[in-house]
Amino acid sequence: MDRLAEAIPLLRSTPPKEFWALRDVSLTVEQGEVLGVIGPNGSGKSTLLQIVSGILEPTRGRVVAKGRIAALLELGAGFNPEFSGRENVFLNGEILGISRRDMERVFPDIERFAEIGSFMERPVKEYSSGMYVRLAFSTAIHVDPEILIVDEALAVGDAIFANRCIKKFEELKQRKVTVLFVSHDLGLVKRLSDRAALMLDGKVAAYGSPSEVVNKYVGLVLERQGQQSITERTEGGVYRHGDGASRVEKVELLDAAGNSVTSVETGQLLTIRVRARAVKRLENPIIGVLIRNRLGIDVFGTNTRIEGVESGVVEAGDMFEAQFTFDCLLTRQDYTLTVATQYPEGFSQDWLDDCIAFTVIDKRDVAGLANFKTKVTWTRIPAAERSEAFKG
Repeated sequence: MDRLAEAIPLLRSTPPKEFWALRDVSLTVEQGEVLGVIGPNGSGKSTLLQIVSGILEPTRGRVVAKGRIAALLELGAGFNPEFSGRENVFLNGEILGISRRDMERVFPDIERFAEIGSFMERPVKEYSSGMYVRLAFSTAIHVDPEILIVDEALAVGDAIFANRCIKKFEELKQRKVTVLFVSHDLGLVKRLSDRAALMLDGKVAAYGSPSEVVNKYVGLVLERQGQQSITERTEGGVYRHGDGASRVEKVELLDAAGNSVTSVETGQLLTIRVRARAVKRLENPIIGVLIRNRLGIDVFGTNTRIEGVESGVVEAGDMFEAQFTFDCLLTRQDYTLTVATQYPEGFSQDWLDDCIAFTVIDKRDVAGLANFKTKVTWTRIPAAERSEAFKG
């Protein structure tokens, strides 16, 4: 009836309102590039991927894609719930124009990666959400796509499967497969993406390096949490956001002698000194620090509240300072330091992203991010003693 009323002007009571899920979006993704798309719910992320995949037609504009596209979108798309897992795998291959012979060749790899066992012969309507994503993701990456589009695929998988998928993403990057993926895991976006796009209200609000785009998104989230929050970028390219109740005036990274440093050795004693000024009267203001690696992944963070330090009342115009002293147990990498002043409830007064960059030097080739002080014992067990032990 509403559609009919719209068609007859005399019956129309209120004019319909247009809603654009996407508008004025212009993006270029090069071959072999990984683009991470972030943003709040309802910002147009999934609609963008559906248009690129060819599921939706754009009202205006066009999408030019060169290469075979494999898409893993919302749960339930692409699989027939009455078909078995095996039948759905081959059905997807036919949709993508892959011969049955080629699908039979890669099917053992799909089955091995999905790890759903005997459920491969069961209808997918009996699958859990995790099993469904396992099979859908395994199918998408084993059909040799030139463009892979993924929408929050890792959100429902367990930790082991998610780690396996991340390694597969990195392998696809090495093979120069173009990847577009949506995720609310900001650390994952920083780790995997070459570039990132921030979607807000159907438009691209930020586009560039993953670290900068994620930092801007975090600032916008905090801005929406507080009525008077502000987000700005300093002359040094550092994003700062908060309601301005206090202002970070100075941040220093110091060695054991109190000298400012930008290069440290593993095991060295370090101190982070943060000095701030209260703009208005504050009760128990918190100072926090956060260390990130070169990919923007959070490595370690703490604050005065976590460490059990009570700051009391700080009057407007007063300066307050905190020092965090610790042994640097980081591996040989480049890192950045983020600092913030906050309310006890967690809202930011002043937050400075990646305000100091420093390098950790280490002669040992230790894997990962942490370089623990490790004691190793080693024992040789002669064959004769081993035989006696087995007899016992």
